[in-house]
Amino acid sequence: MSIPAAEPLPAAGAPGQGLAVLAESLYLANLLVAPGLAFAALGWLWWRHRGSAPPLARQHLRQALWVSVVAGGLIVGLSAALVLLGGWHWPWTWVVVLTYFVCVHGTLVLLGMVALSKAMAGQAWRYPLLGPREG
Repeated sequence: MSIPAAEPLPAAGAPGQGLAVLAESLYLANLLVAPGLAFAALGWLWWRHRGSAPPLARQHLRQALWVSVVAGGLIVGLSAALVLLGGWHWPWTWVVVLTYFVCVHGTLVLLGMVALSKAMAGQAWRYPLLGPREG
């Protein structure tokens, strides 16, 4: 029994696919390994290519940057608001904050992984509820 040969991959992906993959990778890096630093790199990438990038890359850059800003507000802003409302010394404040943080952060990472897979496939992607509408 022989294993069939794999079909060769296309020589080049969709125009702007590499930039789209980089944008979504920086979004995930901002959430997971280098918050702030990856966001700055994503912002610089968007600033540099916002008018010249192919449509696929421009769409992923815009989505990744916007959702990074929204994610920062959701994670930092609402976590701080929950601490201020509950007080530093009330144990249930920390139960609520940690539960909120884990659920929101996990959801944002999962959506980022879907976005990265879409970028790697050369497909457009809009983050549900959070992503800006094209226009």
